[in-house]
Amino acid sequence: MNPDNPTLPPCSACRDGAGLDFEFTMAFQPIVDLRNKSIFAYEALVRGTDGSGAGSILSRVNEDNRYAFDQSCRVTAVKLAAELGIPCFISINFLPNAVYQAATCIRATLEAARTYNFPTDRLIFEITENEELVDKKHLKSIITEYKRQGFKTAIDDFGAGYSGLNLLAEFQPDIIKLDMALVRDIDQDKVRQAIVQGILGVCKTLEIDVIAEGIETHAELNLLSSLGVNLFQGYLLAKPGFEHLPEVSWPANV
Repeated sequence: MNPDNPTLPPCSACRDGAGLDFEFTMAFQPIVDLRNKSIFAYEALVRGTDGSGAGSILSRVNEDNRYAFDQSCRVTAVKLAAELGIPCFISINFLPNAVYQAATCIRATLEAARTYNFPTDRLIFEITENEELVDKKHLKSIITEYKRQGFKTAIDDFGAGYSGLNLLAEFQPDIIKLDMALVRDIDQDKVRQAIVQGILGVCKTLEIDVIAEGIETHAELNLLSSLGVNLFQGYLLAKPGFEHLPEVSWPANV
């Protein structure tokens, strides 16, 4: 039985899962609020200890070590966020297929937050829409539990697949992040503009915040701002900082 909650069975990953035979660290990219030129959050992005990209690490994640990797990502992100003195939200990508019991598998994150004195009400957990989900009901139970514990939840890469609005019909996260494919050159594409306007209308009704990620040009930024987007992330504003918080290049005319 689970020692913290005798009504829950032990997770097989806790009992049988493999550990990690590789190390990694994080880079941090700001998500900015242009309404008051403030930093809303930093996203924690996996990097190799030599500075190599996420792909070099994610290629080593498999079914056996997925749980250990997911847990280690959370702890590493919280530890570095505390060391860097992040004063706002930190957004952590998580693997829903590595969460066996939402209330149980969050223990390491909570312990890290206590150990490093990082407020749990500043945690955002992101899932990518492209993540192959074993069970959407399971994901809904995770989001429900995370909300109960006071965390914010986000769907990353929203609009990348075919199930975006269907996902919102089943559960409502606090935040969605527009996929870069919708954002890229949106100032030149009335179809993308119409799609994004529709998404924004739904999110406004459901009280879901929208982040436009992957912003690379002033034209993209200006168009999305005119549609009502306030939260932005992308190279135009700041590239990820390897184990540090990068400076933001604030646009002058937005």
